[in-house]
Amino acid sequence: MKLANGMGSVYKLSGKRRKPWIVRKTKNWSIDMETGKSKQEYLTIGYYATRQEALTALINYNENPYDIDTSRITFSEVYERWSKEHFSTIVPSAQRTWTSAYNHSAPLHDMRMRDIRPNHLEGTISDAEVGSSTKQRMKSLYNMLYKYCLKYDIVDKDYAALCDSVKHEGTKIVRIPYSDDEMQTLWSNLAFPFVDMVLIGIYSGWRPQELAILQIAGVNIEAWTFTGGLKTDAGRNRTVPIHPRIRELVKKNYDKALAMKSAYLFNDENGQQGTHLTYDKYRGRLNKINLRFGMSHKPHDTRHNFITFAKAAGVDEYILKLIVGHEIDDITEKVYTHRTIEQLLEEMMKIKNRVEKND
Repeated sequence: MKLANGMGSVYKLSGKRRKPWIVRKTKNWSIDMETGKSKQEYLTIGYYATRQEALTALINYNENPYDIDTSRITFSEVYERWSKEHFSTIVPSAQRTWTSAYNHSAPLHDMRMRDIRPNHLEGTISDAEVGSSTKQRMKSLYNMLYKYCLKYDIVDKDYAALCDSVKHEGTKIVRIPYSDDEMQTLWSNLAFPFVDMVLIGIYSGWRPQELAILQIAGVNIEAWTFTGGLKTDAGRNRTVPIHPRIRELVKKNYDKALAMKSAYLFNDENGQQGTHLTYDKYRGRLNKINLRFGMSHKPHDTRHNFITFAKAAGVDEYILKLIVGHEIDDITEKVYTHRTIEQLLEEMMKIKNRVEKND
């Protein structure tokens, strides 16, 4: 089949090649200064296994010309560019979860983004020998990468949105609140490492990632507040009253951090990679508590415990959202979110009344 003038050319390269068919177009003409003759400069669109694939690629390019350099970008190259931008805005523990999702996506690494289709994404997730939460993270990574690609015209279609392989796979995460007996066990064993940290989490509602990296600069012992937070605009840099029940525990860790000259509220004197905690270290310490006292809790159970106690105690729903860093959807209420610490503490004290009945 003879191609129309100006459309481009398709021809087969000599030798044994996996993709012998080359597609190219004339980019422009230049003049050879020695001979005075005009010379074509070519733009190579790509290499293909069959002539039909090459012709299809040429037709698609002519219908919708794209940046050739951009079109060659692989999944790994996109991840590298995206992570350079995104990782500067998140904590190391969150970076590790994205890195893990990327590492489990090895079949996609060398593929060009323009060649990836939903079946490639779904197959990679399905074949990964990991749990449902990691598969969900892989799908979330693909969503983020395609959003990045659309922003920079690397692709023109979001195939991640068509990938539904994990929609029905995962089981719902069950949060288990601490029972009254377990609470009493914790209070009776404050000498056991990091039991105090668990109790502080139960009485404050911080996400475990936020709790682990609270800095002493954000702890006001005179006003009895801590300031910190991550994840969303509502979660970052929020100030939470320190419940009277845990003030002594917070003060003990605060004084310890000062003595150690640590910037962080919680520290492990025996830590092999620095004394301050990370989410992973905190999870490991919680596992030791579970093992010692016959419990089976996960890091987020402390936050769930706080929210459960707060709702049962009748804490104002908007104030609860301010304390735990949830977005407030009610536009009218958003105008009145500048509540005082006294108002927050007044609502938090309802939890005290409810909990101390069981002490």
